[in-house]
Amino acid sequence: MGTRNGPTTFYIDNQGPTGFEYELGKRFAKSLNLELEIQLFSTEADMWEALDSGHIHFIAYGSPTPDAEGYTFSLGPAYQTISQKLVFKQGTDWPRDAGDLTEPVAIPNHRPFIDSLQEIKKSHPDLTWEIHSNRTTEQLLDLLLEEKIAYTVVNSNELALHRQFTPDVSIAFSLNHDRPLRWHFPHKEDDSLLGAAFDFFSALQSNGELEQLVDRYYGHIKRFDYVDTRAFIDAVDEKLPKYLPLFKEAAEQDIDWRLLASIGYQESHWNPKARSPTGVRGIMMLTRSTAKQVRIKNRLDPKQSIMGGAKYFRYLYKLMPNDIREPDRSFFTLASYNVGWGHVNDARYLTSKAGKDPNKWVHVKEFLPLLRHKKWYSQTKYGYARGDEPVKYVTNIRRYYQILQWLHNDNPNFHQYKQLNDPEMPQPDSTLSELEMPTPLKAGNVLSANSAL
Repeated sequence: MGTRNGPTTFYIDNQGPTGFEYELGKRFAKSLNLELEIQLFSTEADMWEALDSGHIHFIAYGSPTPDAEGYTFSLGPAYQTISQKLVFKQGTDWPRDAGDLTEPVAIPNHRPFIDSLQEIKKSHPDLTWEIHSNRTTEQLLDLLLEEKIAYTVVNSNELALHRQFTPDVSIAFSLNHDRPLRWHFPHKEDDSLLGAAFDFFSALQSNGELEQLVDRYYGHIKRFDYVDTRAFIDAVDEKLPKYLPLFKEAAEQDIDWRLLASIGYQESHWNPKARSPTGVRGIMMLTRSTAKQVRIKNRLDPKQSIMGGAKYFRYLYKLMPNDIREPDRSFFTLASYNVGWGHVNDARYLTSKAGKDPNKWVHVKEFLPLLRHKKWYSQTKYGYARGDEPVKYVTNIRRYYQILQWLHNDNPNFHQYKQLNDPEMPQPDSTLSELEMPTPLKAGNVLSANSAL
């Protein structure tokens, strides 16, 4: 599979190789009883040439089909839609349309962006842009935040991920309407691989796996909250250092400390003296009964609270039925931390009754909010619950967790895609086999190799 380093395509995090396109490609290879090999490209021209010459079997690079002059290819099925967003820095003048742009638009050497700007120029002849051939989207966003450039263009799927840790990037307007993402295959008489791709995506949609994969990578970032994201990043700088050793100690070897820290922030904003109207206390907001269960005497002591929260998370995690796999197992555990396993299990019952999968969070989260209504909670064992709250709870923690992954990651390869196209940085090996990747966490861990909160 030919692709590029990026947050929507392929990168290496603290648990090994990941990325939406990588996950799709891995599943496609498995459906054919083959091993996936990733080949990275720093330019689109090199990628199209490799496809045309037969050095790669298909392209999956998380962007709509460009005008690849001189090359012929066949299109696979559409599986997602995205648009192009012109962005600027929060606090500077907001351009409402192309006529308000006062400086050139800085863009990477990406053909679809160029095509869109050329189309807009027909009605706005004063529009200009600068192509930064040796810079990635992320590097241009860094320049934008440093106010070294005024505007750039980003695909909506990539922007959704970036804004979680660069909240000062604001959307000015869209350059185009939603366009489909497709894989690209060589145009030749033997189109068996192309046919297999159509069969693969058809099966992926019919069995719900595509919906689950989209939710896994994008389900927690559908709505961007600037104030909350900015406050969290500030708290990471100002508050987290004091409690970081405690989160790492409590996590031991089976929980990612970033997950515990995310729970702590959602519960109390890392305030050791936090107290709710119902009497839960401390950083991890433990009830009296929960504190007694995990043998915590002082809920206001930061170390005891964090240790107790970790113990309680482990306890809930083990309650989950064995057929709930990661990452859903962690999602259900988080929901149970908030509202209790009994109510979560009630929602699973309603999910199953409706003919959906009770072991998939993407389905169960639709039914948890129904526990507010008598029509639904009257059918369950534990009755009424504010079921919308655990859904928001899990969404927020997934978002905080992702931000912490980016801000605190010990894997030297994690930000590898930042370096690609940067002439001053060493270039990674362009071909990476799945077997050559860093060893993932053990499958028995709370956050396993297949988990991506």
